[in-house]
Amino acid sequence: MSEDLPEADRIEGAPHPRLTPHLIGQEAAEAAFLSAYNGGRLHHGWLITGPRGVGKATLAWKIARFLLATPESDGGMFVPPPPETLDIPESHPVARRLAALSEPRLFLLRRAWDEKKARMPDVISVEEVRAMKNFFSLSAADGGRRVAIVDAVDEMNPNAANALLKLLEEPPSNVTLLLISHQPARLLPTIRSRCRTLRLPPLQPAALSDALTQAGGEVAPEDRTALAELAGGSVGEAFRMTNLDGLALYTSLIRLFATLPRLDRARALALCDQASGKAGAVQFDLTVSLLDLFLARLARAGTLRSLPPEAAAGEAELIARLSPDPYAARAWADLAQSLGLRARRGKAVNLDPSALLMDMVLKIDETAGQLASR
Repeated sequence: MSEDLPEADRIEGAPHPRLTPHLIGQEAAEAAFLSAYNGGRLHHGWLITGPRGVGKATLAWKIARFLLATPESDGGMFVPPPPETLDIPESHPVARRLAALSEPRLFLLRRAWDEKKARMPDVISVEEVRAMKNFFSLSAADGGRRVAIVDAVDEMNPNAANALLKLLEEPPSNVTLLLISHQPARLLPTIRSRCRTLRLPPLQPAALSDALTQAGGEVAPEDRTALAELAGGSVGEAFRMTNLDGLALYTSLIRLFATLPRLDRARALALCDQASGKAGAVQFDLTVSLLDLFLARLARAGTLRSLPPEAAAGEAELIARLSPDPYAARAWADLAQSLGLRARRGKAVNLDPSALLMDMVLKIDETAGQLASR
């Protein structure tokens, strides 16, 4: 595949998971797979789940390298000791072939760039699953293991999902399927039941910072907690946040909302105007995401009566004032249900993005006023 073509399973600006040398912060999942392998419990289907950007694809490629590079035991007298790690040197021939997408025993199933239509399709089709099935019907060149990575199984259309289910029900010999899922609850229950699950949690601040650095991003030590809070422990989201200066934008939002319930409208207009025009499209999406996050943090804090770690200076004091109890939390949760969705729908029909953001800010101001007067 040409490096110039978009890849559906890659974060723009970051290295592809197959080229990521180390999986950071997911030691428990690695240990669980290695334990199953060493214990002779290597299942044919593995469902790797968790939020976006926490290392699911990196783990899948690491497992694939391990399985394809580790010799199978022949049961003879000179059986090698069980492996203690999934790590395979980057210089290993299998690792090199996987990095170049030239390993003949691996099948990668993902949305592929449509050169005729010059776009990325929205779903994985049944024809692509059938191609994977045909791949497994051919004997391996050396009779050894074969591996498939599906990234992501959530993106299959119904016919493709049913075709995958049949493959899981009657798995080919010596084949391991690694299925990546961001939202496993949406999968067919029968697909989930035929796989062993490896759940990857959000990354802790230090691990997130290290993973971001590995991906080519940078975060100051004092910003680790804030970035982890805003990114939800996702290195993918953290990469986007750092590239778009999301920490600074969230700080600006907190300073603006510190004026609630007497909103500083001049400051609000200046902030919303940054999302105007074609150049502001990315800024609009980021601002809506951060407003959604702020409302969610208000609702959670009031419900639990517990403040989260600060993602910006002054945030804790602001949240404590705006959402002191479950009553206020319900009001913020109700607002969160519709506000961001309405703004995104408005943007989809080409309404003025600055006006849409201002509407969100005014609704937040209105709710703050109602809560302050009760």
